[in-house]
Amino acid sequence: MTADPHVAAVHRDAAHRFSKVTVDVVRLLEGLGVEGDAHAGVTVQHLSRIRADPTQPNLRQVHLIAVELLDELRENGFDVLPGALGENVTTSGVALLGLPTGALLHLGPDAVVEVTGLRNPCVQIDRFRPGLLKEVVHTDAAGVVVRRAGVMGVVRAGGEIRPGDPVAVVLPAAPFRPLERV
Repeated sequence: MTADPHVAAVHRDAAHRFSKVTVDVVRLLEGLGVEGDAHAGVTVQHLSRIRADPTQPNLRQVHLIAVELLDELRENGFDVLPGALGENVTTSGVALLGLPTGALLHLGPDAVVEVTGLRNPCVQIDRFRPGLLKEVVHTDAAGVVVRRAGVMGVVRAGGEIRPGDPVAVVLPAAPFRPLERV
């Protein structure tokens, strides 16, 4: 984490579209996700996962991306604004990808999101911006797949969050479990 971890922007969309609409405030609902968002629900809401098994628990209620990734993508020639990659919360100053499974993100005065894993982006990201998939998913020199398209989580405590709200991270008890795709 860097100095002054905070919420940079918040987003939602009632329809299943790739990008989300930036708004002034979102309300997180405990056990469900972002009020008014197509991905809110107790069971899976992603269309491909519904087809596979609609009874699966929804471990992807909230999608978070660090603004630092968006800045890096912009430096590499991809104009990607907050919300464009489908995240609900854009953070600043939080090393999201380095968190362990089960880390708690306190967002604003009341909301708490438990990190469940890594977003596994699909070909839709290349439809949005050709070549972007290889920027956010690649294989390192050791042959390990590296996913950088943000983290997913479930809402443990509801509340409203706005840009500028503080973010506090509470780590789970050791030993830490590394994030895997969800």
